[in-house]
Amino acid sequence: MLGAFAAVLILAAGYALGYLVPVLTRPGDDSADAGFARDMSVHHAQAVEMGMYAFRVSADREIQILGYDIATTQQYQIGVMQAWLDEWHLSYSSSSPRMAWMTDGKSALLPDGRMPGMATTDELNKLKAATGKPFDVLFCQLMLRHHLGGVHMADEAITLAKDARVRTLAEGIKRAQQKEITQLTAKLKDLGAQPLSS
Repeated sequence: MLGAFAAVLILAAGYALGYLVPVLTRPGDDSADAGFARDMSVHHAQAVEMGMYAFRVSADREIQILGYDIATTQQYQIGVMQAWLDEWHLSYSSSSPRMAWMTDGKSALLPDGRMPGMATTDELNKLKAATGKPFDVLFCQLMLRHHLGGVHMADEAITLAKDARVRTLAEGIKRAQQKEITQLTAKLKDLGAQPLSS
């Protein structure tokens, strides 16, 4: 009888431990993991918008393919990051300022509150109004700047995140965007244009 009772206690303790450890170790609301997942999702959403627009509007096959690849890859990554927030029982948004999870978050924000690399509403409107070569140039300029901001955020997550999955995703984002930065820079050169100054 004592043996059966002990077995039940061990099973109950194991169940409780199996339940509590993930709960106690999951990232908190103000963690770098959650902050990165939220902010990079927002950052990615703009890249998805621009990428799909390039896929539909550009007459340059190379830009069409690049835009599509950026849009589909980053939309998938948004889904991954939002799934983590669901798993951690955290909301997709926070009352904390953007990039507050980063060591230089406050100083890295642009004066109007945008995260590094993000286009303004006026810039997006100009992109949507452009066609032909002017469109291709502006898309490459905006996406190049966007990626440079994204790499900066990914670097911070690689250093600060506790969840190995977050660090792995951030490393993948950094690698992919650095490769696309090379492509965008080369394309701008082919178009006889320069990157944006800021």
